[in-house]
Amino acid sequence: MRLIQTSSRIALVFSLLALPSLVLAAENANTEADINKDTTRQAGIEHYLLSEKSDVVGQMRTIKARQDDTLIDIGRRYGIGYEEMRRANPDVSVWLPGEGTEVVIPTRFILPPGPREGVVVNVAEMRLYYYPPVSQGETLEVETYPVSVGRRDWKTPLGETSITAKAKDPAWYPPASVIKEHAEDGRPLGRVVPPGPDNPLGRHVLRLNIPSYLIHGTNRPEGVGMRVTHGCIRMLPEDIESLFSRLPIGTKVRLINSPIKIGWSQSGILSVQAYPSLDEKDTAAQRIDEAFAAVTKAVEGQRYPVDFARLKRVVENATGMTESLVLVEPPFEIKRRINDPLFDNLELRESLYSRLEIGAKKDDA
Repeated sequence: MRLIQTSSRIALVFSLLALPSLVLAAENANTEADINKDTTRQAGIEHYLLSEKSDVVGQMRTIKARQDDTLIDIGRRYGIGYEEMRRANPDVSVWLPGEGTEVVIPTRFILPPGPREGVVVNVAEMRLYYYPPVSQGETLEVETYPVSVGRRDWKTPLGETSITAKAKDPAWYPPASVIKEHAEDGRPLGRVVPPGPDNPLGRHVLRLNIPSYLIHGTNRPEGVGMRVTHGCIRMLPEDIESLFSRLPIGTKVRLINSPIKIGWSQSGILSVQAYPSLDEKDTAAQRIDEAFAAVTKAVEGQRYPVDFARLKRVVENATGMTESLVLVEPPFEIKRRINDPLFDNLELRESLYSRLEIGAKKDDA
């Protein structure tokens, strides 16, 4: 009887390993492409149709750099910010990748938590998501764009707000604190910066219902995707131009800080995306504990083999790459010994499989 119960548990473990690995292989086959086209933004890259069963959009891409490319140039063509490109290509030169160098384009995203409506800015991710309104029966869509956010001493505020005003070709009236900072750096700044190429707001401004905070363009697009602003949300000129006419006054805006996102793909694969925390008080142990708790909750009631070792590595490294959490290899080694039953030499290490064993015992009962 004991041998039958043990055999049932082992069969459960390996059946759980086999099916997700096949699904993952099929999913990975659809998440890589070799794209090397012109310098313009690839149409549709930041626009995705949504499914109620999926929290993941987009696909990873690999392109070959041209002779005069920089990582910043390539990122801009595909709607990816500076830090996203740098983390996805740690061994590639930012300023001179070199002709023919393979460059990863991290255009696979887990949607941020919370309602899928209006504008959502995840400051940890340095990315904006926009859910255009749709009529009943239409498929929900999402658009996503890289942004810059406030640096450590000028943090972007968090919370729910809305767009209260819009302006094209605005003048900039810098606050006294910014004027003082520029003076101390030897970069005098007047009380008013008129519209034009020297205006750091760019050509389009969306005013938020938080005093002094804006979503705006920039005259320095190479800095988009960095933590460099005085708290405002800075977008690429072409991105905010696209949104400007489509975001009416009153549009809801949620400003969140979610350095760890988890979600299910259409294929039923659980994935994670992790970014460096913007909260200096966060510790690595806290982040790992929170990630483990979130993933455990996500798979509660399911026989899903989670690779907790990979989850730990993803949270510790925080590259922003979307990583699958399905365990595709056994977390233990099976040793065969002469004249010994296989099951007597099977060791289940401390992992999700100890939980699966418990679940199997309940089933056997």
